Amino acid sequence: MSEPVSPTEPEPQPHEEAPEPRREPVFNLPPVVQAVVAICFVVYLAENYLLTPAQDDTFVSTFAFTPAFYSGLYPPSAYLLVQPFTYAFMHGSWAHLLVNMVWLAAFGSPLANRLGGVRFAVFYAVTGLASVALFWALHPYGEMPLVGASGAISGMMGAAARYGFRIDRSSGKAAFAGEPLPIAIVLRSRGVMTFLGVWMVINLATGLLGFAPGVDGQIAWEAHIGGFIAGFFGLRFFDRPQPSE
Repeated sequence: MSEPVSPTEPEPQPHEEAPEPRREPVFNLPPVVQAVVAICFVVYLAENYLLTPAQDDTFVSTFAFTPAFYSGLYPPSAYLLVQPFTYAFMHGSWAHLLVNMVWLAAFGSPLANRLGGVRFAVFYAVTGLASVALFWALHPYGEMPLVGASGAISGMMGAAARYGFRIDRSSGKAAFAGEPLPIAIVLRSRGVMTFLGVWMVINLATGLLGFAPGVDGQIAWEAHIGGFIAGFFGLRFFDRPQPSE
């Protein structure tokens, strides 16, 4: 006669500690963003500490963007092909450089993690080109050289608005999350429009009134708007397909 058998008690398992949540390093710039930052610093240091004033004048006239060069006032030069891109790695002062690099780290890092290095580099070039295109259209005979990465950075802000500033940190690398929002939804988002409204007012105020601390001359707000428009409306040409869940 068999006796009832009680269910087997599970053997106690060794205590397993829950994995610590992944922490994103404070300094975690994607390689392509690090490269842009490094180039900007090297160019600035070379201009201000290696070149003579005369050499620096030649460097600026060669690689900064001067609208009048593209309006038939001067003989054409091969440098006209590179100025719309090289100007975005040049800066007029330490304050100009440092402020742009902070904004580049803030908006460029999640965008680079989202797009990948090659797409981000092309995005930087295209939005920088759009910046000087609008600046030239409004000031075709301007003789003041234009320098700075802020036009391309404005393009990154335009892209950030299309993601609704949503950040995904689950992989340990901050990246803009989700599909780009339709423009109609972006325009109805109170948070996004408030941020963009404040940014627009600051751009117009610093550009028209010229009181940006540590920056010589006025801010080229027209270039900022050109870059922003290119990033906002052109993002879908750069965004890479996301894996389906």
